Amino acid sequence: MTIHLPDSRGGLRAYEPRTEPLALTPGAPFSSRTVFSAAHVVADPFADVSPDSSAAVDWDATLAFRRHLWSHGLGVAEAMDTAQRGMGLDWAGAAELIRRSAAEAKAVGGRIACGVGTDQIAAGSLAEVRAAYEEQLAVVEESGAQAILMASRALAAAASGPEDYLEVYGHLLRQSAEPVILHWLGPMFDPALEGYWGSSDLDAATDTFLEVISAHPDKVDGIKVSLLDAQREIDLRRRLPDGVRCYTGDDFNYPELIAGDEKGFSHALLGIFDPLGPLAAEAVRVLDTGNAAGFRELLDPTVELSRHLFQAPTRFYKTGVVFLAWLAGHQSHFTMVGGLQSARSLPHFARAYELADGLGLFPDPKLAEERMKNLLSLYGVAQ
Repeated sequence: MTIHLPDSRGGLRAYEPRTEPLALTPGAPFSSRTVFSAAHVVADPFADVSPDSSAAVDWDATLAFRRHLWSHGLGVAEAMDTAQRGMGLDWAGAAELIRRSAAEAKAVGGRIACGVGTDQIAAGSLAEVRAAYEEQLAVVEESGAQAILMASRALAAAASGPEDYLEVYGHLLRQSAEPVILHWLGPMFDPALEGYWGSSDLDAATDTFLEVISAHPDKVDGIKVSLLDAQREIDLRRRLPDGVRCYTGDDFNYPELIAGDEKGFSHALLGIFDPLGPLAAEAVRVLDTGNAAGFRELLDPTVELSRHLFQAPTRFYKTGVVFLAWLAGHQSHFTMVGGLQSARSLPHFARAYELADGLGLFPDPKLAEERMKNLLSLYGVAQ
């Protein structure tokens, strides 16, 4: 079962895939942490579309993947960055995704939270930004899902300072029916979000973020922080009002943040828990027993893969996530909405395959090997 993979010098090296996957089966619900996987969407490979077209989604495969995550006890964070919001999936597609996934969650008893943004407008006044948020919040609440108030490119462009963020978010929180999750996505994920909360100084931005929360603690279930800075997240979660959770979105440092310390811990809402779903679920169940060392033993080895998938330009991590879903047999093809299967290089794919295979993430290692060889052949690499 030798496969020849491209190396960093432009040559090929032999790799011996593992023959057996990790034995991971569904188990009991989690008791110590709330964990969401931000799930990807599966494109329809037969749709006659271009990268500029509206997304063509394979709804059966997309919902089947969500059932896979729910079966392992994970919640699904829907219509988020991992689902290519603003990178192929427009608001019309996201609204349909929200409605379909929320109905599926209700049918199978899965937990779901859905992104609320402003991507139906490219830009606008503060009043127009607020109205766009309101429209999306209504769709999510009508679906029965929990709302995640996402960072808005339009708000970042329209706001003149922290007071505009306080006004817009305060308005939305006052009218939300149930407590929401506030999402702070850093510019490494979306460069248009530079200076969010009214300042490029992260200390000043954090103060504004906390001011929003402290003014409406009963309307904030938690915060999702994606800044890839573990110490900043720890410092922030220690300043949260009682009862407000911190959901880590740090795909570089998640094991230590979820494990926590004597002063607290983070829950999770992570894109990396799309490919890591069953393994992450097993690790959290070990943590539920109080075995933090066992949790770290399972999850720490996955960080190298996560850092590889999320390497700069970080916003293209979705390509690696969908690539691994194809290798794992969760979908029949490696096609993405917006044509983003082209956003990473062959050496990047080769390393992702090697790292995921080494972790035992592929339920059928032989299928993964065959599909990897097929991809290599498209690039002119003979085996």
